Amino acid sequence: MHEDRAADRETPASALLSRRTVVAALGIVASSALIGTRGVAAATTASAAAPGLDDPAKKEIAMKLVSSAENSSLDWKAQYKYIEDIDDGRGYTAGIIGFCSGTGDMLDLVQLYADRKPGNVLAPYLPALRSVDGTDSHDGLDPNYPRDWRKAAQDSAFQQAQNDERDRVYFDPAVAQGKTDGLRALGQFAYYDAIVMHGDGDDPTSFRNIRKRALRSAKPPAQGGDETTYLSAFLDARVWAMKQEEAHSDTTRVDTEQRVFLRKGNLDLNTPLDWKVYGDSYHIG
Repeated sequence: MHEDRAADRETPASALLSRRTVVAALGIVASSALIGTRGVAAATTASAAAPGLDDPAKKEIAMKLVSSAENSSLDWKAQYKYIEDIDDGRGYTAGIIGFCSGTGDMLDLVQLYADRKPGNVLAPYLPALRSVDGTDSHDGLDPNYPRDWRKAAQDSAFQQAQNDERDRVYFDPAVAQGKTDGLRALGQFAYYDAIVMHGDGDDPTSFRNIRKRALRSAKPPAQGGDETTYLSAFLDARVWAMKQEEAHSDTTRVDTEQRVFLRKGNLDLNTPLDWKVYGDSYHIG
């Protein structure tokens, strides 16, 4: 576990409410946006040219890339059982995408698990999770919640619930917006990684505002722009957002990962991939 994991879960204090609502809404907008005949054609062409990030093999790569930054490991499936308070003001952080007891997405996850499997080991904690939502409190969770989370993580039903919530809240909206913008797998991943770290909302460092900042200096392919130029502008905007908070000041997940792929022209995230995060080297063959 890298010591900068907390940075990857940080969002401004004003964004402590669940990121799920606004990100899910973004996905709906992205999926249904009408951006003109040329824009739709560009998006369709980009999608048809090579597999998008929702291709199973590409999605596996995306999960490994995020895990390298968030967990200092390519073994993302080992993170179902992960849980700790990383002292970021959001209570417990846990699971494959860092669901937080203080931001509502952990509550939604545990509720989904309870709906699918009533009486599971985490179901008794639902009242406490509702109570601590929006705070960093452990009231009603300690001392046994971490132990029971790890126990639940052995259940394939809980693992599937984590997968499904990851997709609904983060992955699917990112890929949908990326395709709407005519981006290939690398651009879709850049969006996904940004949503994972920053969430989405009205604050200046949220995903939607990172994208808006990029759009001020470049157009995506769906608007007739050059894909490499636009992605460079998006990554510039992403780095700006990260540097607004000390916890995000290490920008290697952009500088020595995503920019490396972009400089090589690897817009389809084709393997082999070699990159560094926090100075550690990784490889996918």
